[in-house]
Amino acid sequence: MTSPKVEEGQEEPQAAVADATSAEGYQRALGARQIQMIAIGGAIGTGLFLGAGKAIARAGPSLVLAYAVAGLVIFFIMRALGELLMYRPVSGSFSEYAREFIGPFAGFVTGWTYWLFWVVTGITEVTAAAQYMTFWFDIPQWVSALIFTVILYGVNLISVKVFGELEFWFSMVKVTAIVGMILICAGILTLGFSDAGDSASVTHLWADGGFFPHGISGTLMTLQIVMFAFLAVELVGVTAGESKDPKSVLPKAINTVPWRIALFYVGALVMILSVVPWTEFQPGISPFVAAFQKMGLGLGAGIVNFVVLTAALSSCNSGMYSTGRMLRDLALNGQGPRAFTRLTRSGTPLVGTTVSAALMLVGVWINYQWPGDAFTYVVSFATISGMWAWIMILISQLRYRRLADRGVLPQSGFRAPGAPYTSVFALAFIGMVIVMMGIDKDARISLYCAPLWALILGVSYLVLKARNPGNKAFAGR
Repeated sequence: MTSPKVEEGQEEPQAAVADATSAEGYQRALGARQIQMIAIGGAIGTGLFLGAGKAIARAGPSLVLAYAVAGLVIFFIMRALGELLMYRPVSGSFSEYAREFIGPFAGFVTGWTYWLFWVVTGITEVTAAAQYMTFWFDIPQWVSALIFTVILYGVNLISVKVFGELEFWFSMVKVTAIVGMILICAGILTLGFSDAGDSASVTHLWADGGFFPHGISGTLMTLQIVMFAFLAVELVGVTAGESKDPKSVLPKAINTVPWRIALFYVGALVMILSVVPWTEFQPGISPFVAAFQKMGLGLGAGIVNFVVLTAALSSCNSGMYSTGRMLRDLALNGQGPRAFTRLTRSGTPLVGTTVSAALMLVGVWINYQWPGDAFTYVVSFATISGMWAWIMILISQLRYRRLADRGVLPQSGFRAPGAPYTSVFALAFIGMVIVMMGIDKDARISLYCAPLWALILGVSYLVLKARNPGNKAFAGR
């Protein structure tokens, strides 16, 4: 379905807005319980469980501050998205909004880039899951990656209801585990049990080289890892077209962002770094698993490893879900192959999901070729492609708000507080993160790939536009 074109000075008919909120052929099978847990689970993934190990080594205790500030920016982004979703909740989400408020090329780039983001993220999560399996079994990483990819692909072919239910339980495991870890660490700090009981103290947050052991620059250099940890929180926007009651459920899910970040990131890291000095953590090893091992709780480390494995598989599952929907939105707008519009009887975009899952198998090859460096490579590229969606959300919200305040469009029932200033601040923060990625030699590879991807998209857009001169999807705003 093509986004309604908005002309300045012309009020959009209410019927068009109502039609835009249709399910576009999908089944509205995701209930409040599932949406809430998808939103919560989207903030808990590989970036926290695995990537935090490298970030702790670089920034020390100041990583807590980095997560807190970045978390505030994420809240600004999510409230901007929420304002747009209450104006027009559609499955294409930010791709649709970019197409409507910025232009058809912006929608084209956003849709394909977000699709690529989830394909790359799927590779990332499969990579992490394969690494977690080595905790128990001495098997090649690529074997585990292959098995997980095939299983999750099968799950996503059943129905969106099954996807939502699986994500609910995945998220429940993650939430229960993190709350449990926080309580155990709190018990060690207050009661002194376990091997770490005698040395556990909140003074570890500033006693071992200070709160900024590597200076402010060390903290800034972790921002791309920190932002990667928050990628996927915007997934609730993609579920809008399959939510039973998006106008009621989505605002509640978005408003849980602050306490999610405060508890799962800031709270968990404060507790872990108080029990175990930051100097004892190493890159590539989950800080949660390492913490329990150093506490002498061997069984606990195994349990945590199972939880982080669940987190990685949950994120990969979400990736397969979103890629099929994004490809279908592009196809419905004439900006992708027509075959992607086909739905199964259960409302699953079969072709798009299948193509995406096949490309995720590239992760198997990456694990086979570079088992030690795979995570670093895919994290950096996923971060830059994922942040593009955030940039489009913020710019679209700024333009929508300007039109709504002038009476050209109806006001959203969920206005972003502090906008436009909060949106501008979030854009500036993302710009700073991109600069930091350019300075970091490990993350710089993603900036090398971005121009190539932009060139591919630019040429593809011109070719499609030339072949479809009458298609509204390629008309100017």
